[in-house]
Amino acid sequence: MLLIFLKRVLAAIPVLIIVASLTFFFVRLAPGGPFDSDRAVSQEVLINLQEAYNLNAPLSEQYFDYMSGVLVGDFGPSFRYPGRSVSEMIFTGLPVTLELAVYAILIALCVGIFSGVLAALKRNTFLDFIPMAIAMIGICVPTFLMGPLLVLIFGINLELLPVSGWDNLPGDKILPSITLGFAYAAYIARLSRGGMLEILGQDFIRTARAKGLSERAVVTKHAMQGGLIPVVSFLGPAVAGLLAGSFVVETIFQIPGLGRFYVEAAFNRDYTMILGTTIFFSAMIVFFNLLSDMAVMLFNPRARD
Repeated sequence: MLLIFLKRVLAAIPVLIIVASLTFFFVRLAPGGPFDSDRAVSQEVLINLQEAYNLNAPLSEQYFDYMSGVLVGDFGPSFRYPGRSVSEMIFTGLPVTLELAVYAILIALCVGIFSGVLAALKRNTFLDFIPMAIAMIGICVPTFLMGPLLVLIFGINLELLPVSGWDNLPGDKILPSITLGFAYAAYIARLSRGGMLEILGQDFIRTARAKGLSERAVVTKHAMQGGLIPVVSFLGPAVAGLLAGSFVVETIFQIPGLGRFYVEAAFNRDYTMILGTTIFFSAMIVFFNLLSDMAVMLFNPRARD
């Protein structure tokens, strides 16, 4: 298993290099520059700025200089926030983004597994049809629509919950967490239902019931261990999707997280901030996918072959 882990890590390195390289050149191809603004800047000032940030060097030189810094964890200075490095800004917004992702995945797991297992146990009844219908709605409704709907209902019409911010008050975190976690709860519900239905039809489940075990013991001790393997394998892509989905949620609810920094960097043409956050998010996605693969191998030894 250690050998498989090392192979996955080595395979991830060229992926990250390709992502960083493509992002570097695509950003440079975009119209405009980091120092473009509504107010005209004198040519002398513009030349000095480009020299200070090495933007007047050939593109190939800029690329190799930047990539050599990335290899030692230096993402360079922010073009739009003088005196602040990209690494500093990433680690300023990261705790908020991770906190939001944790709340969202907890909601997704609790709601999704409960609904999926209940639907599998009550197959072809209303307790199956209703959760799966809600799951389909959750899959079909995008985050950028779900967020404003929740704000309109619970924030504006009912005035029950705050509609923006990320203070220490629990109420500020309810709507963003539900918005981000709802779609993944729907996916997990369907995966849980499918996995449980497959396991519940196996011979060893019938044997366990024939031995006189209670239905609760059959489900919790035997069926769920194998029935939830699809959910475990989905957790890596789910966490990756939660991190990417935080861009929209943080913008809607004005949350000072890493996703919001990324959106602002795109509008401000902050090259280094765009590159740094893209590389960082890519590394996080690779890492969580790797953890998901390792977890599947741990629960299912046949996946190691």
